[in-house]
Amino acid sequence: MNELLFFLHIMIVVFFTLSSLALGRNALVAVVCLQAVLANFFVLKQISLFGLNVTCGNVFVVGSVLGLNLLQEYFGKSITKKTIWISFFLLFFYLVMTQIHLLYIPNSYDNTQSLFSGLLGFMPRITIVSIFGYFVAQKTGYFLYGFLKKMFSENYLVLRNILTISSTQFLDTVLFTFFGLYGIVESVLNVMILSFVIKMVIILVSSPFVSFSKKIVNRFNQDL
Repeated sequence: MNELLFFLHIMIVVFFTLSSLALGRNALVAVVCLQAVLANFFVLKQISLFGLNVTCGNVFVVGSVLGLNLLQEYFGKSITKKTIWISFFLLFFYLVMTQIHLLYIPNSYDNTQSLFSGLLGFMPRITIVSIFGYFVAQKTGYFLYGFLKKMFSENYLVLRNILTISSTQFLDTVLFTFFGLYGIVESVLNVMILSFVIKMVIILVSSPFVSFSKKIVNRFNQDL
């Protein structure tokens, strides 16, 4: 069951990312930033996938990088850099708001405080580590994608996308898993290896659909 949901999840994330491209630059920026926040929240849930123990945030991480690559491909480096900083700002805002939420003293009718504490109690550590890993990975991806785009003269879009996301996600996985999940998950090394394997599956499944982005841009060019 989880495996079917996993592939459906990938398709939905790719669909919404490409659809946001059709809606224009601002919509794509919003989807990239939203996925960065969702990745931090859903990473707390651990599931079994293909007999392996993994976390649930990986699809959103790859989706966010995919959106950044599309931004750089069609709208340039300036808006891509700005989107990275907007993501940082929203992650900090999310961090502060979750902690303020926990500080409110619940009344006698409330039965959700323990649930929120369990979910949001790890947020400071996870979000801070995520921001650091996100910054390093996205900056690396930003320069790598620009280099590959120049080297291939803007050809081989799918290949450039795969190489960039694979490299950034390896770096992000190592940094985030070790510093963010140590002591939370059963085995950091297992989660690190399996998370990267799962991310590679996501990248390989989703990247071919990137070729549709050119058709989307051509069709909706007047709105971009």
